[in-house]
Amino acid sequence: MPCMFCSKYMPLHIMKTIISTAKLAVISVSALALLSFSCGNAGNSKNVAAQKKQEAPVAAPSFSKFISEQQFNTLFPERDKFYTYQAFIKAVDELALIKLRVARRAESVYQFTRTDKSTGKATIVRQDGDWNEAWAKVKPDSVYMIDYGNFCTAGDAQTNKRELAAFFAQIAHETRHGRNESYTDGLMLLHEDNTSLNYISDSDEYPPVKGQKYYGRGPMQISYNGNYGYASDCIFGNKHILLDKPSLIETDPVVSFKTAIYFWMTPETHKPSAHDVMIGKWQPKESDKAKGRTPGFGMTINIINGELECNKGEDNYSMKDRIGFYQFFLSKLGVSDPNCACSCGKMEPYKY
Repeated sequence: MPCMFCSKYMPLHIMKTIISTAKLAVISVSALALLSFSCGNAGNSKNVAAQKKQEAPVAAPSFSKFISEQQFNTLFPERDKFYTYQAFIKAVDELALIKLRVARRAESVYQFTRTDKSTGKATIVRQDGDWNEAWAKVKPDSVYMIDYGNFCTAGDAQTNKRELAAFFAQIAHETRHGRNESYTDGLMLLHEDNTSLNYISDSDEYPPVKGQKYYGRGPMQISYNGNYGYASDCIFGNKHILLDKPSLIETDPVVSFKTAIYFWMTPETHKPSAHDVMIGKWQPKESDKAKGRTPGFGMTINIINGELECNKGEDNYSMKDRIGFYQFFLSKLGVSDPNCACSCGKMEPYKY
């Protein structure tokens, strides 16, 4: 994230390219810390025998009950026509039917089990090669669940609106292309400005496909083959879909929104998810407190782009822009956050 020398007077389109490129490199490093282990035959026919016991099918209400098309249009009046209300609602509704169980042994051996709640079918989509080794089995397991159906629905009405405002603020900042401090120019960019960069990194589980590029795409501008493959496992239960065709994120608006929700809801190896922060599930350990990390919107900035924007005082342009978007969306959604720890100006970013 080499934009630490960026000035707020730098032309916006140049600064956004630098920030987007740098931010996603750091995101990739943390994601690949989780993802780049040698894995077994995830996604192939052998998984059929490894499926877990089926759960009872469930149905979820449409997210259209929580935000109307008129509200969405008011929040993003200058958005690109690619980002439609219908695509956003469909992305939320479809991803709400997915739950992921992430199990870890011996600190570095992983198994991912993806459940389709509409059928109750659970399938192992990733299992590291050493998962069943005796040395790994004797180590304590750690498990966490990601229920994508909890997106902006896990708390009370005020909490859910604050989370939605925070999510919208982050994707608006990532895709803005207009006037400073207007807060009407979100969801305008489908991909980062510089598409010549390949964003290729080593990954045993999610190797790059020859001829494909993994530059920043979609509302959260995800990049690198490791992130595309992991997102594809979560969204589709098949890593090859986005690894083989990363352009889906800028040609299919439903997929595009799904990648943003996936990123918002999914913890990284050393970081909580932005979702867990906004609903109050994440609470800082003593080591976090010593580094100034506290629950609130500022922590979501640290998760998304802390290396460039956090622990740099209160005058960082991009941090302030994200906060401005958050306050704008809070107002539009008819909610406030009076105790908001909105800044990450004194919050130490994560190191890898």
